Amino acid sequence: MAAHDCALIGRWRIVQSDLWGADDLDLLGPATIAFDDRGHGEITVGALTASLRLEYARSTVFFRWHGSDDMTEVTGEGSAELQDDGTIEIEFTYHDGDDVILKAIRKPTSSTAC
Repeated sequence: MAAHDCALIGRWRIVQSDLWGADDLDLLGPATIAFDDRGHGEITVGALTASLRLEYARSTVFFRWHGSDDMTEVTGEGSAELQDDGTIEIEFTYHDGDDVILKAIRKPTSSTAC
């Protein structure tokens, strides 16, 4: 599928986690996840900053990621799916580690679906 047909392109504000408290989400600044239309993205949440390699569907993005969590190199995979209320649910998995469910809302300056 062409990236420009994906409803998730843009920047999203992470507002909830099933594993971490609200204060932990914004440890390094506002917790965000972003998906561009060139196969790349990024996430900042808690002490994690990571780059994403993307695959697109209409209302879902699948990704593999690598980055740093509290100065430790980490990798994993995940997906983000558009929900009926306009939020996204992110399944975020650390290789050999935790599985986390995150909820995010679209940032107002983000691009909209075609």
